[in-house]
Amino acid sequence: MYPNVQAYDRGVMFSPDGRLFQVEYAKEAVRRGATSIGMIADDSVVLIAHKNITEPLAIPSTIHKIFMVDSYIGATYSGFVSDGLHVISVMRNKTQTHRMLYSETESVETVAKEISEEMQMATQYGGIRPYAISVLIGGIDTHPRLFEVEPGASYQGYFADAIGSGKKLAEEILIKSYKPEMDPEEAVKLGIGIIKKVAETKIMPENIDVSVITKTKGFEMFGSEKVGTYL
Repeated sequence: MYPNVQAYDRGVMFSPDGRLFQVEYAKEAVRRGATSIGMIADDSVVLIAHKNITEPLAIPSTIHKIFMVDSYIGATYSGFVSDGLHVISVMRNKTQTHRMLYSETESVETVAKEISEEMQMATQYGGIRPYAISVLIGGIDTHPRLFEVEPGASYQGYFADAIGSGKKLAEEILIKSYKPEMDPEEAVKLGIGIIKKVAETKIMPENIDVSVITKTKGFEMFGSEKVGTYL
């Protein structure tokens, strides 16, 4: 046991056993967030996110969990809403700058790397806190790509991944049921089926965001009526 544990608890500094408590707290915030899922399917990327709407008078259409970052890149997050919206805004600014300079879609991995660098700054300096989100970034450059950036600011590529409160169960199902060669339709059905299993409340069309990114159409967001056909 080391003395004055609260000193390490209040700021971004290493404890004697090599822990960053504030980063661990940020990861716990992500574990309490609504579940989001990403999958690479046949020449496409599928993103599915649960919108945990708890206020009965809220307008579901004003709540978004999946965002178009560029014509061929989308992103979703789990964790603090304000942190998620800020990071999405940063992501959009970086991809738009790249498109203006080079007239092309930025590499999906480069976007993930830039966001990890943005989030890493909050784990290094005092006076700011880590971002309490994990982000799934999916898109197509030379081929379909999917990356997760977590609160500790590391990023990694996946064939299929889940973040949020249902991460453990969702990943168990993905390990058993996911196949890289499945078409987008099959991936959407699998993802929505997982959300229905991990959610603690009844799932309605307005509680789920679904997007598919393909080489032919780019980023496409499903409306509530189309989502309803999968429930």
